[in-house]
Amino acid sequence: MKNNNKKTVIFKILDRVKNYKLALATSLVMAIVTVVCQLYVPILIGRAIDLIVGPGEVDFTGIAKVLGQIGIFIFGVFLSQWIMNMCNNKITFGVTKDIRDEAFDKIETLPLKYIDGNSYGDIVSRVIADVDTFADGLLMGFTQFFTGVLTIIGTLGFMFFIDFRITLLVFLLTPLSLLIAWFIAKKTFNSFKRQSETRGEQTALIDESINGVKIIKSFNSEQKYLKEFDEINERLAEYSLKAVFFSSLTNPSTRFVNSLVYAVVAVSGGILAINGGISVGELVSFLSYANQYTKPFNEISGVITELQNSIACAARIFELIEEESEISDEGKLELSEISGKVDLENVYFSYTEDTQLITDFNLDVKPGQRIAIVGPTGCGKTTLINLLMRFYDVNEGSIKISGHDLRDITRESLRHGFGMVLQETWLKSGTIRDNIVMAKEDASEEEIINACKEAYSWGFIKKLPKGLDTEIGEDGGSLSAGQKQLLCITRIMLANPPMLILDEATSSIDTRTELKIQDAFAKLMNGKTSFIVAHRLSTIKNADVILVMKDGNILEQGNHEELLKANGFYKKLYDSQFIKASDEEEE
Repeated sequence: MKNNNKKTVIFKILDRVKNYKLALATSLVMAIVTVVCQLYVPILIGRAIDLIVGPGEVDFTGIAKVLGQIGIFIFGVFLSQWIMNMCNNKITFGVTKDIRDEAFDKIETLPLKYIDGNSYGDIVSRVIADVDTFADGLLMGFTQFFTGVLTIIGTLGFMFFIDFRITLLVFLLTPLSLLIAWFIAKKTFNSFKRQSETRGEQTALIDESINGVKIIKSFNSEQKYLKEFDEINERLAEYSLKAVFFSSLTNPSTRFVNSLVYAVVAVSGGILAINGGISVGELVSFLSYANQYTKPFNEISGVITELQNSIACAARIFELIEEESEISDEGKLELSEISGKVDLENVYFSYTEDTQLITDFNLDVKPGQRIAIVGPTGCGKTTLINLLMRFYDVNEGSIKISGHDLRDITRESLRHGFGMVLQETWLKSGTIRDNIVMAKEDASEEEIINACKEAYSWGFIKKLPKGLDTEIGEDGGSLSAGQKQLLCITRIMLANPPMLILDEATSSIDTRTELKIQDAFAKLMNGKTSFIVAHRLSTIKNADVILVMKDGNILEQGNHEELLKANGFYKKLYDSQFIKASDEEEE
């Protein structure tokens, strides 16, 4: 991950702003026009005042002409500001759209290790809340920061044109405002950064609580989560209070400097006017400029405070965007034909460096074999599936499909070769049809219905209000756990891939339906290499090879009868389930 200090983040933002050069150039030109028009108006007002000499000596013709000029310049301000704001909006929301696209693209290419190691809520917070905060700061920066800087420079120029002596006094007081702004910016950045991080932590806890609300309530853990939320909320309040405290110093501090500048201009200008150094109209122009000169410091100080928050959020977004993606598949083999032969040779793997999970694992799977994987929790069953699907890469050794190392094959072609049903179901918001055709987008109506019938999901689908076109919410909405799993199985029936992975695929289905599904799977697995992870050993009696795993190694392997005769670990597992089932039947 790259270093994301404040300076680096600013350069990264500017690098993305460069994609909108025309809008940026137009915005800058319009900002200059706005400032020039605004700053020329006080000179015209001063001229108008100088045309009022005394009673009966007012040059109404001259004043009318000046008022007409003022009207033209005010319209120029309106038009240029409107165009400038249009350009600023285009830049801001274009940049934020690009960053969101980058962030979502990155999520799609992140290795599973990152997703597993970071809370979903924090990732969502970066892409949604942090980008929104960044957009607010960026828009304010374009709208007020550049205009403010130009106003300060322009005001000094116009004041210098009227009288360089007063301008010099104003210029000497300017560093005081800059010093205050720098001090506040330094103090607020770290507070806003901690605020953004804690907000992500809070979002993660809320996401976890909502997803697990049934479990939390069933274990009466509401108070525990409330206490944890209160602790995070307390920290968020503390960091927010510090950030707001320092940012609230901006207005009174800059107003003090502004009043000082105005007083200097008024006193020095008044003395010069009395002595004939400048006219009354020029003094009025100077006082107007004094107000206009100090006003941007208020705005810029406020903008700088907001920008600290924006930059802190941008840093978190760039951290996500710059995470290492999965190793590129460029130049890798597109596996078009899969024979079903799988070889694992001297495989070593661990999720963390200090804990080895799979050690010197060897396995030779022939095409069309049904491989069942059993063993106690944490023995490496699901890890083996993760390696076969290349969600993770092996640390040492190799896994070969049809004679090709997985690392030499594109992930897309590898995963096209597998059909996978997991114990944990996943359905997206949309129609039943949308969720099924993920497996085969060009499937015909007949193919979809046949797949539903083979998976025994057609029985409940046809009873739904709109059948296949019934809308379901995120993660299946009101569907039961068993119905969700049947839909996931339907996908595989529709895809009909050359290899299958079934990880407790029928765990949420009633016994009667499970028997039917097992028959359907038996047909589907005919001639296909299949890996079946199961806790209920009765479901894998017909497997060609049963791998009994423990501590990441194959403890025993053989078919059901061979393993029972061996009287080893598998027999103990089988007997424990069989005896327990028998006892329950007797009761």
